[in-house]
Amino acid sequence: MSFVLPGELVPAQHVNLKLGPGLLQVSDVKNGSVMSTRAGELKHTANNREWWIEGNSRRYVPAPQESVIGVVIARSGEGWRVDIGSAHFASLDGLAFEGATKRSRPNLKVGSVLYARVSLAHKDMEPELECFDAQTRKAEGFGELKGGFLVRCSLQMSRMLLDQSHFLLPLLGARFPLEVAIGLNGRVWVSTKEPKYTIAVSRCIEAVDPDGGGMDERAAKKFLATLDI
Repeated sequence: MSFVLPGELVPAQHVNLKLGPGLLQVSDVKNGSVMSTRAGELKHTANNREWWIEGNSRRYVPAPQESVIGVVIARSGEGWRVDIGSAHFASLDGLAFEGATKRSRPNLKVGSVLYARVSLAHKDMEPELECFDAQTRKAEGFGELKGGFLVRCSLQMSRMLLDQSHFLLPLLGARFPLEVAIGLNGRVWVSTKEPKYTIAVSRCIEAVDPDGGGMDERAAKKFLATLDI
């Protein structure tokens, strides 16, 4: 476990390095140096490709290439303004969808829930979103999320759920069918066949969240057994 403070250089290196919240590439210090912009625990994936700072902040700081869940709050010219839980609303162009043209665009309404990718993030600019994979130009699951229920959690919890080795989603999936979309901005979209299952997912996420109950797998199984499912 490694804790860093703002201004510290961190040993983040990879051929295809991807920096998440709390880290900044700085060219004026050393070639390829990475600096911490906030205090917290330095984290990285098993292959060292993705690095980020894990803190206790509940305010999402957009980072390029990250998947987020947003809510449309207004129409803006040829696109929309979207709330992603950051300090500033994000912009989404009407053409930032698979197969979208000037004559054929998604018909999003205020309140529509979206699964999107951050295409531009800069401290002095409004973040920008797109709803397709940058490599394939296909939707790849991005776009409007219809129906379902939006669960809010800590930023740390959303990263935990995206870890394939985490126990919670496989544990729930073994009990009942469900669909989920996880945003790194502390939002989880859940779709199940019955309201009681949706409630169970929401309560389990809250119970396991480090900012909530902080339950481990054993405690979560006992908690799940007390629910009416």
